[in-house]
Amino acid sequence: MASFQDNLDKAKSYLARFRTDGVPNHIDGQSVPAASGKTFETISPIDQSKLADVAHGGGEDIDRAARAAKAAFPAWRDMDGGQRKKILHRVADAIEARAEEIALVECMDTGQAFRFMSKAALRGAANFRFFADRAPGARDGQSLKAPGQINITTRTPIGPVGLITPWNTPFMLSTWKIAPALAAGCTIVHKPAELSPLSASLLVEIAEEAGLPKGVWNTVNGFGEDAGKALTEHPAIKAIGFVGESRTGQMIMGQGAATLKRVHFELGGKNPVVVFADADLDRAADAALFMIYSLNGERCTSSSRLLIEASVHDEFVARLAERAARIRVGHPLDPATVIGPLIDSSHEEKVCSYFELATEEGATIATGGEKITDGDLADGCYVRPTLFTNARASMRIAQEEIFGPVLTAIPFADEAEALALANGVDYGLAGYVWTSNMTRALRFTEKMDAGMIWVNSQNVRHLPAPFGGMKDSGIGRDGGDWSFDFYMETKNIALATDDRPIPRLDEE
Repeated sequence: MASFQDNLDKAKSYLARFRTDGVPNHIDGQSVPAASGKTFETISPIDQSKLADVAHGGGEDIDRAARAAKAAFPAWRDMDGGQRKKILHRVADAIEARAEEIALVECMDTGQAFRFMSKAALRGAANFRFFADRAPGARDGQSLKAPGQINITTRTPIGPVGLITPWNTPFMLSTWKIAPALAAGCTIVHKPAELSPLSASLLVEIAEEAGLPKGVWNTVNGFGEDAGKALTEHPAIKAIGFVGESRTGQMIMGQGAATLKRVHFELGGKNPVVVFADADLDRAADAALFMIYSLNGERCTSSSRLLIEASVHDEFVARLAERAARIRVGHPLDPATVIGPLIDSSHEEKVCSYFELATEEGATIATGGEKITDGDLADGCYVRPTLFTNARASMRIAQEEIFGPVLTAIPFADEAEALALANGVDYGLAGYVWTSNMTRALRFTEKMDAGMIWVNSQNVRHLPAPFGGMKDSGIGRDGGDWSFDFYMETKNIALATDDRPIPRLDEE
């Protein structure tokens, strides 16, 4: 494994191009500045240093990108699925070849620890391979026989789509949207998150070098109020896929209403990990720690609420607090680091505001609950891994998405109370259940308000399985053919197989 200094030296060399050239938009196969000439700065959360100037796209840039996507759509749609498969596999090969560069750049841009980001690019390549293999059959349908009739279903790509992706693990989550859209035969306009735009610039570059035709993939940087709004309102864009906050999803739905856009939202979560006394408590503790403190707790599927059976609550929570206090916080390029800096100072301020709120509400901070203000980390957005105890379900710390390395523990007396607590929030993205009683597991998960539930496991993704939430956590599903359901329209062609009588309206 490379040393901290090796990683730092390589990261500086990879970042040099961005410091010199900035981060342009990419429209119709060309890297271009914003039409207005404006730029904004992307800042590293490690030390608040400037990484690059980024093209500040707006309505004119989105219009140009949407027109390019519309013009490229017929040829990409009509390309043989086997040929699209070859191109997307070449994209995956190129991602793997530049995986280290992607990981190191993304660490500096997001603050995520290298131990996790080193795998993110490879997962992105896996996404491209998975959907590449499905491209030849993306338009396949069914044969549905009826009396005197055969119905043949088929699918066709919906058209140019807009994809708005988040700042947490941006490279991997972008591929999760882009790969199925391209495999389905759609062209795209991608608006990356303004807080972490660097890896998106690498990704479109990689794709076109791998042979993706110009105009199929366009990237416009900018903010939600200008580029994002223009994208969701543009008449050439037939659908919007968005990953981010629930409030933003509400705005996007309203902005796209006038053009009847299809929407797919992966939004927030306040996900419970429910631990019954009969569970394997050692493994449950490992999973609870991993799912809230890895990736800085900045992921939608984090298990941010610990619901623990009262008979084992005190011992279990004490063990978690002791272990959480030992988790290494540090520079993200240090291989020993588990938790790096939060994405930016405003998000750090939001997360830290819950520390004071927890005390005001009567909860106990068992460990953490503070920003790191000394030593080498003082200039960055670093907070300690935090555990709240003596919490109640009605507290804001138990209801609101904090999106940081913060866990709230609440005891429950029995299965009924555990279910009420698990379902007692506005969100319904993910859930985790730990028990040795499989009958209980089936009974409990059937009643949970969550689109994805793992039993006796942390979040382990199976790419053909559906991914998505309910309630305020989203609309629609990613994964396997569920992705194609969003990016494609289904047609039915009914063929008569006999001379069924047709009513004559001109006869008495």
